[in-house]
Amino acid sequence: MSRFFILLGGELVRTPRIDAQLEGSRIIAADAGIGHAALLGVTPELWVGDFDSVPENLPDSYAAIPRETFPAEKDNTDGELAITAALKRGATSLVLAGAFGGPRADHAFLHLALALRLAEQGTPTVLTSGAQEGHPLLPGETAFDYADGTLFSVLGFSELSGLTETGAKWPLDNVEVAFGSSLTLSNEVRGSLRITLERGRALLLAHPYPLPEH
Repeated sequence: MSRFFILLGGELVRTPRIDAQLEGSRIIAADAGIGHAALLGVTPELWVGDFDSVPENLPDSYAAIPRETFPAEKDNTDGELAITAALKRGATSLVLAGAFGGPRADHAFLHLALALRLAEQGTPTVLTSGAQEGHPLLPGETAFDYADGTLFSVLGFSELSGLTETGAKWPLDNVEVAFGSSLTLSNEVRGSLRITLERGRALLLAHPYPLPEH
């Protein structure tokens, strides 16, 4: 098993769950994602992208990181290129760190959809900002280790059939969910969270370390 931790350009905070996901992982940075390396105390084995959004004042040691440089006008985002590099190096699972937020909402959407596709193709993928985590939901039952009170939502990317949520403040039992429905938003963990899905495409978005409201 080979887990790769991909540093993307969205917001990231360091949390105990991030540290646990980093342990034993190989690391690749996508362009501006290199800015998270110092926060996490890591040095990526590879840095990919068109390097049009590299943060200023990086440590001099980062100049020695091997790079794969691509033209600015290309058919893939820097994040996709980093994921492709990880898969070529034998990745069997992925953590996409900095996958939410940042200045590009289109990139955030892409990361959500891409994580679903990767999971469906057999590569388990987690998205994280530290404060939030995303988990693709495949048909069948999935158990999660979140503490009581953790806020979570199930985001449907299609109509959902046979959705069951147990270990939740507002449980669901084998329901049908229309595409675009808010039924599965803003629930809370109560006990051992388990989610079963018979058919459809969805992603669990949990908030294990909510940031203070401004």
